Amino acid sequence: MSCLSLGFLQQAIIWLIIVVAIVAVIRLLIPYLDSLTGVPIIGRILEIVLWVVVAIMVVYLIFGLLGCLTGGGGLHLPR
Repeated sequence: MSCLSLGFLQQAIIWLIIVVAIVAVIRLLIPYLDSLTGVPIIGRILEIVLWVVVAIMVVYLIFGLLGCLTGGGGLHLPR
């Protein structure tokens, strides 16, 4: 799949929807975990880790797209 093609756009949108759904589910479960354990710091740590993972995925996507634009490399999203 070449960079910036319709197939790439389709895969990127699918992965975006999956990431948003996972983030939403985890954010719904964090208050339950806080009340279950009685330790609210665990929920905050999980939320920070969640956003770190999202930020890493965004950086990967940006650098992959920059590689496509410069012709140096490609961005390969898993199917």
